[in-house]
Amino acid sequence: MEKLVKKYQQKFNKVKDEMERWDQLQSRLLLQFRNASSIIERLPVLQDRKNYGVLKQVDGAREGILAKQMLSLEAILHNIKMIIEEFHGIVMSLEKVLQDGRQLVKGGSMLLSEYQMQLPVGIRPSVAYCIEGLRTLHEMHNDEYRLKSSIVSAVTTNPLKLSAHDLSTFQRLLVDQPNIPKQEVQSIFAIIFADSG
Repeated sequence: MEKLVKKYQQKFNKVKDEMERWDQLQSRLLLQFRNASSIIERLPVLQDRKNYGVLKQVDGAREGILAKQMLSLEAILHNIKMIIEEFHGIVMSLEKVLQDGRQLVKGGSMLLSEYQMQLPVGIRPSVAYCIEGLRTLHEMHNDEYRLKSSIVSAVTTNPLKLSAHDLSTFQRLLVDQPNIPKQEVQSIFAIIFADSG
């Protein structure tokens, strides 16, 4: 049983690596989203001729500035979509770790009863806790990926129809990551690696 729980700890090490990647992607996503929001909020001002002062006299100035901003926005939105794909890759990886974790019990050399699955192994957690922890972490990240994907879809579908309030609300949701409660994640890892400290 102890060897089995150690195998689960290795699975959680893989999850930890994926969560570090997630955090890096989260930073990139927020930066790109802020950049996109800035451009979207600026566009109504740039579209209004009265905001150009003496530049109104320069042929094509307004159109050139707008075209550059739209190209920048398009590139940023493309980058955001690519980041969302990377989040999806992490979710798929967490799902694979969960399936492998379940397989350790199903395909292992010894079949465990429900009672044995619930027994803690010394100061280590039970096998059932390990599997539940993997499931919870996968579920959190999958739900958060789906939220991020929905937000990005709303922004990329028609960015020019979004208000500053819409963008601010979306950004708050992206920053907060409501589906990934940090304390719960830390608690899972603290219990899994209780013997490592």
